[in-house]
Amino acid sequence: MSSFPVEKKEDNALAPVASIDDEKLGHRTESGEDHSIIEGSEGVTQHDLDTLRHVADRLPYTAWLVVIVEFAERWTYYGTTNIFNNYIRAPLPRFSTTGAVIAADRAEGIAGALGKGQQISFSIRTFNSFFVYVTPFLGGIIADTMWGRYTTILVFSIVCLIGHVILVASASPASLAHPDTAMGLLILSIVVIGVGAGAIKANVSPMIAEQYTGKLRKVTLPSGETVIMSPAVTIQSIYLWFYAAINFGSCGAISASFVARDHGYWVAYLIPTGIFCLVPLALIAGKKNYVITPPRGSILLETVRVIGMALGPRWSINPLRTIRAIKAKDFWDPAKPSYYEEGKVPTKITWDDEFVGEVSRTLNACNVFLFFPFFWLCYSQIDGNLGTVAAGMTLNGSPNDLIQNLNPISIIIMIPIFDKIIYPLLRKRGINFTPIKRIYAGFLVAGLAMVYSAVLQVYINKTSPCHDNEPSACTKADGTPNPSPLNVWIVSGPYILVGLSEIFASITSLEYAFTKAPKRMRSVVMAFSQFQTALSSALNFALVAVNVEQKFVWLFGSFAVTAWIVGTIFFFTFRDLDRRELELNAIGQGNRKGFAGEKEATT
Repeated sequence: MSSFPVEKKEDNALAPVASIDDEKLGHRTESGEDHSIIEGSEGVTQHDLDTLRHVADRLPYTAWLVVIVEFAERWTYYGTTNIFNNYIRAPLPRFSTTGAVIAADRAEGIAGALGKGQQISFSIRTFNSFFVYVTPFLGGIIADTMWGRYTTILVFSIVCLIGHVILVASASPASLAHPDTAMGLLILSIVVIGVGAGAIKANVSPMIAEQYTGKLRKVTLPSGETVIMSPAVTIQSIYLWFYAAINFGSCGAISASFVARDHGYWVAYLIPTGIFCLVPLALIAGKKNYVITPPRGSILLETVRVIGMALGPRWSINPLRTIRAIKAKDFWDPAKPSYYEEGKVPTKITWDDEFVGEVSRTLNACNVFLFFPFFWLCYSQIDGNLGTVAAGMTLNGSPNDLIQNLNPISIIIMIPIFDKIIYPLLRKRGINFTPIKRIYAGFLVAGLAMVYSAVLQVYINKTSPCHDNEPSACTKADGTPNPSPLNVWIVSGPYILVGLSEIFASITSLEYAFTKAPKRMRSVVMAFSQFQTALSSALNFALVAVNVEQKFVWLFGSFAVTAWIVGTIFFFTFRDLDRRELELNAIGQGNRKGFAGEKEATT
């Protein structure tokens, strides 16, 4: 079923002839069919909505331009961060000044540069992940209150480009000759790139969906079947392909692994820097045709004031009393203008009742995202720890950090299958695979990936000549690698399973953040959704002591159990939201203007 918002109409007595006004108000036939016109649709009735198959509409070409922006930005991001683990952890290979492995050692050799070890590598990579998912708040606030999404993305793409130039400099032979200098430049580049990439990330997700402005309507296919062109299904499709762009970009790390091993890190970082130039070019190319949402003023300030006015009378020293008051049905009433007598509305109330409703329902819906840090804990293992696992296995000429690219490759393969086959088949059979159910499935599959990883590490410890004493660093007397006989491609299982879990959970979270946010707050709500990855990284910081190979079995196993338990709690906590899907999708969809001087989106 579609999740497109509809408004229930009161039944009216049948008249011999239905007037236009009757049709707008809605009426039922003698058989009980509801033929009221869905508000905002192009002649679609409630009966049509309930009985016809829902399909996705065509995407405008400006949406594909935004896809190019995301593809180039993600290629640049993953093409650099996916090789951070070896760059920081492993020392320079024999006879190398750039991190490249000499031809004679490439069968089992591993590229490296700074030689700081697993724990420092993990700490820096975790900080990078934390920072790049905190800065979306900066981009969201600037876009929603000052510049708008388009200008924000354009300005911060320049910031991001500067960061990548610094990263290339950090990996030059002159810098690597002084590891402390190289480390300082690396951290500086991480900070600058994090500011740029985070600000882009908060805005590009809602911007792509805003390019679609179609309405609910009936269409007759060449086969003769009449179907519903559903904006809700279209948005779902948009985010599937948007996520595909992310993972096409992630595949840039495939070449980066080989380039780093064969030619050194400065070359490996220079290539994505050049590709990033596509971002401003794609933005400028579609400037005249983009649907551009202008900044909406002090939305965040107004939101804080609404929450403060509602919470003020309910606050108590007794926390249980405060919680009960917050859950009360009339909790938001003191923040509504209609709560006060005419002429006695507080001067600081500059909003209407509907905006209070938007704040209320958005906060309720966004509670969904608070469970995601535990999902991202599982995902974080494919970022580096599983690369370390692979380093202790027989490579046969494959760089150990190459295998992680199976994650985006598997997502790229599975997305068209889900978009064109699985999801349409479920809708055709009347199976409503709702967002909460999809996210729960993502938690379950992520836990399964961690079980696979734990079992694999057990076998590596058994078969490695060094057993559980850092198999990734096991060497022979001459200093060459001495790995476990297990083939490195066995580690592909967790990467593929995590990819499947992302289709269920991560893509759905993007869709959920867009459809549940008022138009005026989409960048900030998207930033809040992505902030859960930063919280996951903060949890990882607390686990630095156990992020060592000797404890990988217990680490992976505990993450599996955590994902299953948290996912189950998530499902039983929020399954009611699936039944309220239509209502929640209606948040902030009205055409009214909530604040003085507010403008609608323009093209």
